[in-house]
Amino acid sequence: MRTLTQTGLAALALMMCLTATAQDAAYPEPQRHNYVIENFEFESGDVLPEMNVSYLTIGDPANPPVLITHGTTGQATSMLGDKFAGNLFGPDQPLDAGKYFLILVDAIGAGQSSKPSDGLRAKFPEQTLLDMVNAQKMLLEDGLGIDRLHLKIGFSMGGMLTWTWLTEYPDFMDGGVPIASFPGPMSGRNWMMRRMVIDAVRDDPAWNNGNYEEQPPMLRYMSTWFGLATSGGNLRLQKLGATNEMASAYVDERKANQKVGDANDTMYMWNASRNFDPTPKLSDIKAPVLLIISQDDERNPVELPMLEEGMKKVPNGQVYIVPEDDETTGHGTTYNASYYAAPLAEFLKGLPNAPM
Repeated sequence: MRTLTQTGLAALALMMCLTATAQDAAYPEPQRHNYVIENFEFESGDVLPEMNVSYLTIGDPANPPVLITHGTTGQATSMLGDKFAGNLFGPDQPLDAGKYFLILVDAIGAGQSSKPSDGLRAKFPEQTLLDMVNAQKMLLEDGLGIDRLHLKIGFSMGGMLTWTWLTEYPDFMDGGVPIASFPGPMSGRNWMMRRMVIDAVRDDPAWNNGNYEEQPPMLRYMSTWFGLATSGGNLRLQKLGATNEMASAYVDERKANQKVGDANDTMYMWNASRNFDPTPKLSDIKAPVLLIISQDDERNPVELPMLEEGMKKVPNGQVYIVPEDDETTGHGTTYNASYYAAPLAEFLKGLPNAPM
């Protein structure tokens, strides 16, 4: 396993060059599209007569295609934030939309793609990450006429989707970049916390077996709790809550500002990673892989043997670790692409069919 760190004057200079204009980076306006898959069969065997897959595209379809996937509580538009897109999609940035064809998909259960809140509520089939990947593959092949990706990249759950792509369809891409996602099973603290969120909301009397009249109050509390417990960064949270009064004030602020969506949609998304485990097929991966993680990622602690053991099985894999400081945000650190724009650009240069 080759491990890279954010050190060296040359890397720092390149990073400054790549990110200096992040806030002003200009790229073509994203275009919204929808693709309908008839009689989509889930991994469970359930069938949805019409599966709507909503997605955004940026750039020229003639350019090398890049598939970008979002996190558990996100959607395609989540990947357009200044910290991610602002550091990657602009001219001369690593995923320059003038050189690549960028495809950002709403996963099953999120955004404008088919989801429980469309009407089926708790009768909607329980999706898995493989279901999401299969729907994306149908979109690419049948909807867009793409039979090979240049790159698959994703953050958090989107990183798990990247691992799923790499292991289930190893011939489909030139390279893969999972971000904030380990090459191992959904387990340990990561799954324990997700189970707590799911169980707490579904045990709320207002849940009513998914047929609630108003969003269950526990959804807001558990969403806040999960965010504090598994994202934010140890050093940063200590700085924000250096005294009891400061810590309590920060909790009050987070509770008041916590955004929540539909409870069924949210529970389905948290549960979708329940059977994620790329381990048995890691050695089948054919594309070069750059895993990007942060030293302070609470959901994917770098000290776990799972990291090194998993990456040893990846034939052509390397790891880039963003160091922790009092500004990094734990699991959320790697949403900020300024931390790794330089090594990502270097990785992309080495891929086959890389644009000039």
